[in-house]
Amino acid sequence: MKREVRVVVVGAGVAGLTTAVVLAEAGALVHVIAEQVPGVTSLAAGAVWGPYLVEPKDKVDQWGQRSLEIFRKLAEDPSTGVRLTSGIEASCTADAPPDWATTLPGFRPCEPAELPAGFSAGYRFMVPLIDMPTYLDYLLRRLDAAGGTVERRHLASLADAGPAALIVNCTGLGAQELVPDHDLRSIRGQHVVTNPGLTEFFSEDTGLSQDLLCFYPHGDTVVLGGTALDGEGSLAPDEKAAVGILARCVEVEPRLAKARVLEHRLGARPTRAMVRVEAERAEDGTVVVHTYGHGGAGVTLSWGCAEEAASFLAADRADRL
Repeated sequence: MKREVRVVVVGAGVAGLTTAVVLAEAGALVHVIAEQVPGVTSLAAGAVWGPYLVEPKDKVDQWGQRSLEIFRKLAEDPSTGVRLTSGIEASCTADAPPDWATTLPGFRPCEPAELPAGFSAGYRFMVPLIDMPTYLDYLLRRLDAAGGTVERRHLASLADAGPAALIVNCTGLGAQELVPDHDLRSIRGQHVVTNPGLTEFFSEDTGLSQDLLCFYPHGDTVVLGGTALDGEGSLAPDEKAAVGILARCVEVEPRLAKARVLEHRLGARPTRAMVRVEAERAEDGTVVVHTYGHGGAGVTLSWGCAEEAASFLAADRADRL
């Protein structure tokens, strides 16, 4: 890809920044436009690799496995904020583990003594945990090193992002108005960040419940979760929800009862029935690639979706030759 090919990526969450890095490192002249840099929803993520509650399954599996491969490499460098961490996913029912979990290093069923009271099944494995503030800063540094630029600006339409050979729409919930996409909806998430003290993660398979239970250690902090309020997009802290998050986590890990709350993180997960990664051609001939609707799996799918988004530019260039 020649450097003079100008690409605009709209959005600076994990989807936008990852896509920008992939394109810039492939040789494109990349410019990111976003109101928030980095995006607040990505900053609020826990975050752990795991393709939860997203479709279409065949594509999700491909995108997720590619991302897993890259996160494992990134975990070799502590400055990325990615760490391979052992922990447990448990359930109050005796359901079988998700197929993606069985392929992870160290996977094994838990012994009954390993499970907190009330849990009937659980599985131990090692998986990438991603400290999002550190990781998003790493992506911004990597983009800068590849020659990419960033502009904080509100766009009234995707057309306002041009001129460009390619415009990549990574606006998350912003796509409701910019596309417009009325199939997109918000699922509000809240996390509580506490001081350190844990080295292993814990996550409950809560299915479609709005009350989540998880804690993810990131060295200097532990992120406790969470909530999943379908149809809600407010980012104002909910003290009652925070108390509930702490209570659920303390019941599983009593050491958290003495943890000091450092901050509350809130985000609005951009959710739709199917993750959208596809291209269309605007009236002026510009290729517009949409990559949004990742729900709570934006981090998990980020590298796989970014590479697929970048492939549309290469395909368009080949068609024009």
